[in-house]
Amino acid sequence: MTTTKKLWIGLVILALLSPLGLIIPALFGAGGAWGEWGLEEIKKLIGYVPQGMEKQGELWKAPLPDYTVPGQGKGLFGESVGYVLTAVLGAALTTGFVYFFARMLARKSGRK
Repeated sequence: MTTTKKLWIGLVILALLSPLGLIIPALFGAGGAWGEWGLEEIKKLIGYVPQGMEKQGELWKAPLPDYTVPGQGKGLFGESVGYVLTAVLGAALTTGFVYFFARMLARKSGRK
C-alpha cells in the first residue's frame, strides 16, 4: 500500500471520528467541547470576558458555524452528520490548497 493511500485512509478515519467531540461530552453531561467556547461561555466560566477577546471576538464569522450544514437534521445523529460533512469539506479544501500551492512552487522551480 502506498504512503498516499495510507494518508487518505487515515484522513477518512479521522473525519469519521470527528463526532466523538460531540458524542463524548453528551454522554458525560460535560457541555461543549473544550476550547470551543463563545464569549458568553467564557463569561460563565471565568466571570468576565478579557478585553482583547471581547474586542476581537466578533471579527471572524465562521462559514459553517457550529459545524452545521444547511438542511442538517436535529439531535445527536444530525449533528454528528454535520461534523463529518464539515470535516470532509475542510479536508478537501485543505488538500486542494496544498495541491495548488505545491503545483505553483514546482512550476517556479522548473519541475513539473
